[in-house]
Amino acid sequence: MTFAEPHLTAVALAVLGGLLVISILLSRVTDRLGVPGALLFLVLGMLVGSEGFGGIEFDDHGLAFRIGSAALVLILFDGGLNTPLAAVRPIAVPASILASVGVAGTAALAALGARLLGFAWAEALLFGAVVSSTDAAAVFAVLRGGGVHLRQRVGATLEFESGANDPMAVILTMAVTQSVISGEALGWSTLAGAGIQLAVGVLAGVLAGHVARQVLRRVHVTAGGLYPILSIGVAFFTFGLATLAGGSGFLAVYIAGIVLGNGPLPYRAGILRVHDSVAWFSQISMFLLLGLLIYPSELTGVVWHGLALALFLAFVARPVVVLVLLLPFKFTWRERLFVSWVGLRGAVPIILAAFPLLAGAEGALLVFNLVFFVVVVGALIPGTTVRWAARRMGLEEAMPPPPRAMLEVNSMGLLRGELLSFHVDPATMACGAAISDLAFPEDATVMLVVRGNDLIPPRGGTRLEAGDHVYIFCRDAAQRGVIQLIFGPAVEH
Repeated sequence: MTFAEPHLTAVALAVLGGLLVISILLSRVTDRLGVPGALLFLVLGMLVGSEGFGGIEFDDHGLAFRIGSAALVLILFDGGLNTPLAAVRPIAVPASILASVGVAGTAALAALGARLLGFAWAEALLFGAVVSSTDAAAVFAVLRGGGVHLRQRVGATLEFESGANDPMAVILTMAVTQSVISGEALGWSTLAGAGIQLAVGVLAGVLAGHVARQVLRRVHVTAGGLYPILSIGVAFFTFGLATLAGGSGFLAVYIAGIVLGNGPLPYRAGILRVHDSVAWFSQISMFLLLGLLIYPSELTGVVWHGLALALFLAFVARPVVVLVLLLPFKFTWRERLFVSWVGLRGAVPIILAAFPLLAGAEGALLVFNLVFFVVVVGALIPGTTVRWAARRMGLEEAMPPPPRAMLEVNSMGLLRGELLSFHVDPATMACGAAISDLAFPEDATVMLVVRGNDLIPPRGGTRLEAGDHVYIFCRDAAQRGVIQLIFGPAVEH
């Protein structure tokens, strides 16, 4: 090892650390402006790239594809862990149709739009396949990170669709790339292969989730911090196993996360918190890395075509497909219109665009540059208007403000009972009442009252005020039901 190697490593880590710090510090500003943070990370990556002030040379699409795939695995797994199964069941069918038929329809219309602009069929089909799915990282970031509280059916549909539709886009991109290289037309075998991959992915995800749940319950590790590492290993193992079995690894990871997150887990709060941090780190790093791949000088020749296709995708292709596919289901026209509008694209199209580049497909570089405009325009138009559109269409739900302090119970084993959080609303029975006057079930008890910046130790004579956050321990679901009659629905953190 020469002296230069550790020096270059130190420089690279210093640059990466600096970019992460700057990204986080500026994310608060972008949130106030309504601009998705992903766009900021992408732009920062470009600014320090080979044609920016940083001058960092990076054009390894293969490395970016592998890192991006690993990051997407962690993002999808985190999304699954935080998806309540009760919210998924009512919308599973329409969301699954959007994630499969909807992706294929969007790909077809996007390809048609590119063809009408004069692109060859090979380039048009590649473009349509690459941009066909919404992006889980972008959707999760805007809805969860941006504090947009949608009606449960609408929010669950958007999140489940974005988590489950990447596999279809991957299948289409690989099939079209192979078709362009070989010169053979796409046939029914492509659809059959897509169906098999999706079915195997679902089966592998359900199986992996249940096995992982049993492993986490029975394996006793020496330190609590090892549980999140074990769950990260589950995510990567599930992806690899499903892919080797001929299924969709991305879909398997998302399904495994849902199964695992909706069961009893040791060290649950720690696992969820670590995965949340890992998912954010993955998203930021992925966009910074992909920003380095963009060469602004190569974008100048496709500006107008890129903008036109991005607008066509946002205003025509996705809305037409979504509005048609949701017609048979009991969605209001406002809900259908909103779902059609939130077609956010992010890092996934850029990752997918790297695949035909690596395979040497004709027109792949042009498609890669066009995708940049789709990502940017999608972040600026649908991305910045999500909250406004939700309020305008009456699709936001009033949610209590988060408490200033959070009480958690972490255990390396499974405990009987649960800790619930409630916001004291003026309309509830608890507001203005003393704790001793409330008809709590046997064994249930108030553990902490958070009032603004004050932590109040609960006593029998403590009166609960509007705006308080109350943490209550109870034994089982029956006790939880009784307590909710007094306080209203529990607050999810």
